[in-house]
Amino acid sequence: MILPIVAYGDPVLRRKCTPITPEHPGLETLIENMWETMYQANGVGLAAPQVAQPIRLFLVDTSPFAEDEDFTPEEQEELRTFKRVFINAQMEAENGKKWAFNEGCLSIPDIREDVTRCDTITLRYMDADFEEHTETFDGLLARVIQHEYDHIEGILFTDKISSLKKRLLKGKLASISKGKVQIDYKMRFPAMKRGR
Repeated sequence: MILPIVAYGDPVLRRKCTPITPEHPGLETLIENMWETMYQANGVGLAAPQVAQPIRLFLVDTSPFAEDEDFTPEEQEELRTFKRVFINAQMEAENGKKWAFNEGCLSIPDIREDVTRCDTITLRYMDADFEEHTETFDGLLARVIQHEYDHIEGILFTDKISSLKKRLLKGKLASISKGKVQIDYKMRFPAMKRGR
């Protein structure tokens, strides 16, 4: 089932999310619905707070980046095959050189900005079977994971841009929260009675 994606301005996007257990009600269905919602919106990642669930859960599928010619064949293959569920993730380390990349977010449609992040991260998390992993990711995988991880910490990519750019985007962000935006996926807007 396709869920409405929560738009910028909704308080759920600012909450530090809570860990979950394997007994979390309807977890398997929620994960299935999140995959379906993400694909329908042409996303590469989706975090639970974006579908109004303040829990430490996010998904990543980087296959849409696999055809980008800026990447080596090895990187393209890694991006093509990377599809993962992250539960109760905790950032262990962010290091390596910092680099800028143009990011967007399904909760903030029609806005893209360059965001600087570290190119290597180490993350401790559980998969969909609640098996624990500690893994190091780099490059674009690290970036997508950091973006989604920020969501479960109550952080948005617009928090990481300059104060000047934030001021320039203020009106556009207010319009998004009121539903004054053209989108082709289901959203829920905080300043409207119901989503569309």
